[in-house]
Amino acid sequence: MSNYLFELASLMAIFSFAIVSPGADLAMVIRQSLVHGRRSAIITAFGIGAALMFHVTYTILGLGLIISQSIYLFNIVKWCGVAYLIYIGIKALRAGQTEIAVDVQGPAGAARRQSALKAFGLGFAANALNPKAVFFFLSIFSTVVGANTPMPVKFGYGMIMASSLILWFVGVSLFMTTPRMRAAFTRASKWIDRASGLVFIALGLKLATEKAA
Repeated sequence: MSNYLFELASLMAIFSFAIVSPGADLAMVIRQSLVHGRRSAIITAFGIGAALMFHVTYTILGLGLIISQSIYLFNIVKWCGVAYLIYIGIKALRAGQTEIAVDVQGPAGAARRQSALKAFGLGFAANALNPKAVFFFLSIFSTVVGANTPMPVKFGYGMIMASSLILWFVGVSLFMTTPRMRAAFTRASKWIDRASGLVFIALGLKLATEKAA
């Protein structure tokens, strides 16, 4: 048991840095918070957490090693991710100020409310289509987790990591949707969309330069 606790502590020590580092996930949650409100942002956070479990699952089952060793499979995942990030970046650049939900509880906000399925799918796709996650989880599980660690324990590690990720992004969602933050960002809504669009496109172009290691 103490050995498993040590493995978990080691995993979380590494993973904590990955959680807070800027990237497509954080950009997605921030934009969801500002454009579609707290509800959509929190659902998006759960989508990101589900995608993390997707990565953990195939890593534990050994598929991550296959993808990491196949240039063809790696490029399929990579270019899907590039296309997705650039697509949502262009959509953000073309969005107008009217898409900002000033008060998601009011009638106007309800009319623009994003469906739960779409919010979840945005978070899931942003994380699942990131090929760097293949190498991240493959590397930390192969170096930190022992080969003799039972599979249920490994899945338990993944659940704790996914829960931590969800809690972090829920916290970001709550902070970004406070009245003061929403009022400030609503005044600059058009520029927020443009900035977030450029961020997504830049992340997509950066991902396009990634090569399988």
